[in-house]
Amino acid sequence: MVPIRDDNPTTITPYVTYGLIAVNVLAFVYEASLPPQQLTGFLHLAAVVPRELTASFAGISVHQPVPEWVTLITSQFLHGGLLHLAGNMLFLWIFGNNVEEKLGHIKYLFFYLTCGVLASLTQWYFSQNSSIPSLGASGAIAGVLGAYILRFPQAEILGIIPLGIFFPSFRVPAFYFLGFWFLEQAFYGFISLETPTNIGMESGGIAYWAHSGGFLFGAILGPLLGLFSDKRAEEFFER
Repeated sequence: MVPIRDDNPTTITPYVTYGLIAVNVLAFVYEASLPPQQLTGFLHLAAVVPRELTASFAGISVHQPVPEWVTLITSQFLHGGLLHLAGNMLFLWIFGNNVEEKLGHIKYLFFYLTCGVLASLTQWYFSQNSSIPSLGASGAIAGVLGAYILRFPQAEILGIIPLGIFFPSFRVPAFYFLGFWFLEQAFYGFISLETPTNIGMESGGIAYWAHSGGFLFGAILGPLLGLFSDKRAEEFFER
């Protein structure tokens, strides 16, 4: 299922959401400009490598020019391909603006980056000895989805189901669309504990635990930052 838009208008210009999309696109353009060998080195430096993060937490030097914990942030702006980027940015475009409106620009940026860090740490916990670089904005965006489903469970989501040459459309409340998405990520995450295959980043697959963790942390952190407050967070900073 692919979302196209939500029936949930905003009254603000979501500058942070637009800015995050722009940074992700520019980072991908830079990645695409690098020759293969240089790209491999760059991703190893800027993406989360669980084994190296484990070593750094134990106080062991990994001989990198920047502290390994920094990759918990830089990895959020890297992607492994055009479809990876496009899918993540589509979800951020659809769901980010409403969460940004409720949290306010500054809190929303803090929320987004924090969810991304916590999502990466969740994935790291289940693959501490992996040497496969983990990257992408999906963990942070999963946090946005976790906040969205709490705040706007009845918002209608318009989407399509790709079936070969046919693309039937559907409308469904966010609670069902995002709830199904979360259950799917959690299901594959649990499978990855039992099956050493391409599931769950062990061989370079999808970081299901980052998605599940990001979603749950978003659902927790959003309300703590004022997701359900009727007063715009920006008003505090404008005093």
